[in-house]
Amino acid sequence: MITAIVMIHAEAARIPETAQALADLEGVAEVYSCAGDVDLIAVVRVRDHEQIAEVVTQRINKTAGVLRTDTHIAFKSYARADVEAGFSIGE
Repeated sequence: MITAIVMIHAEAARIPETAQALADLEGVAEVYSCAGDVDLIAVVRVRDHEQIAEVVTQRINKTAGVLRTDTHIAFKSYARADVEAGFSIGE
């Protein structure tokens, strides 16, 4: 499974509707509204890189309210338990 994090700049007046439309797209696992440099963050989970290209360019970028995206592909996932286990000294 490949995970991509898509930072999304959206039309301010359409953020709630855009977020819901993105959440309904196949391949989009989660969508967050947030403060900071971007308006929305979408987590895309697919089986291969070709699907990332399809989800981002053919679905997300064509969703009403989306102005611009910046996509980051995740290499490895770390959970709280993974990080704590890495610092454990044989307890």
